[in-house]
Amino acid sequence: MDGRILDIQKMSTEDGPGIRTTVFFKGCNLQCAWCHNPESISAKSRVLWVRERCIGCGCCVKGCPAGALAFDGNGAWVDREKCAGCLKCAENCPTGAMERKGIEYTCDALAAELLKDKAYYEKSGGGVTASGGEPLLQADFVRGLFQLLRDAGVHTALDTAGNVPFDKMESVLQYSNLLLLDIKLLDGKQHKKFTGAGNALILENAVKAAEYAVQRGIDIWIRTPVIPGATDSGQNIAAIGKFISQNLHLAVKRWELCAFNNLCRDKYERLGSEWDYRGTPLMQRVDMERLRAAAEDSAGTPDLVLWTGAVQREDTK
Repeated sequence: MDGRILDIQKMSTEDGPGIRTTVFFKGCNLQCAWCHNPESISAKSRVLWVRERCIGCGCCVKGCPAGALAFDGNGAWVDREKCAGCLKCAENCPTGAMERKGIEYTCDALAAELLKDKAYYEKSGGGVTASGGEPLLQADFVRGLFQLLRDAGVHTALDTAGNVPFDKMESVLQYSNLLLLDIKLLDGKQHKKFTGAGNALILENAVKAAEYAVQRGIDIWIRTPVIPGATDSGQNIAAIGKFISQNLHLAVKRWELCAFNNLCRDKYERLGSEWDYRGTPLMQRVDMERLRAAAEDSAGTPDLVLWTGAVQREDTK
């Protein structure tokens, strides 16, 4: 059984407790307008053109059998309609400017790579997190990987949007210590507007996961991206807090409000795509504090909520 992996990020401190390795899986069944990992959405392996590495030699263009590449004064660009995903351009590029995203691993090979850092996990109380994309689109692989890691005594965390049949989630949760569950918007119409899909299944799975977590001793962290003009209203945050309080409170140990960041702008350029949030500024601290207060009031548990991420400097006009 092979899994298609976007990236392996070592020494991560943002995707669960302690020092962790986050494995980003390829493929996602949501189309979030603010997506910070746009290269993860397609399940196929893709190439990104990295301007800073390019020397303009044209080896990528010459080596493309589909004629999907061109090079002009602005650099290289990929015709995604023509691209067959053969990745010959990445193989022929002498500087790594055509960067491959999407590498196949077996469970054994990936587990062996992740276990190289077991000493860091043990000393820091960390472990391995499966993220994406949407890791549960490759649920069988994640389950097999987590089983190997758990057998080796490594803490495992599943980071998911929950937009899959619950049996896929349950199959991985049985080998998980922690569930990181995204709840972005509680209003179904708004959720579909900004992510391309409704949220009925996500909310249903959240309730089922909370029940399962209580029975199996699994912790849940809820994560809500705070996106200007999309999820950042006090009404949305209060609605999510009420949902947590009424349905999930026994299992949820933490609720993170994740402040919007624009560090992914270059990823869209490398994919040859436009991003609606390219010019959107960071959140302001006062707004994050306001939303945190709304979250605390609605969830009814002041120690549950925190906000994370960078914000604008206070002297920014």
